[in-house]
Amino acid sequence: MNAYIEMNPEEVLRVKLEVLRREHRDLDAAIHALAEGGRGDQLSLVRLKKQKLALKDRIARLEDQLTPDIIA
Repeated sequence: MNAYIEMNPEEVLRVKLEVLRREHRDLDAAIHALAEGGRGDQLSLVRLKKQKLALKDRIARLEDQLTPDIIA
């Protein structure tokens, strides 16, 4: 039986945010493993670090969308 569950836009953003945070943690672990193991070349490390920074930017944008604007 397939139950159709509808999520509101905020819930969708929260799920996307959690997925991106998990990807960010995974990239961090991969970078650490390559650096510690000494088997990673510098180009691979730089690419992984750029991907990690791009994910961090996407996470920050989603967090901004979820944070209500407060006008003082």
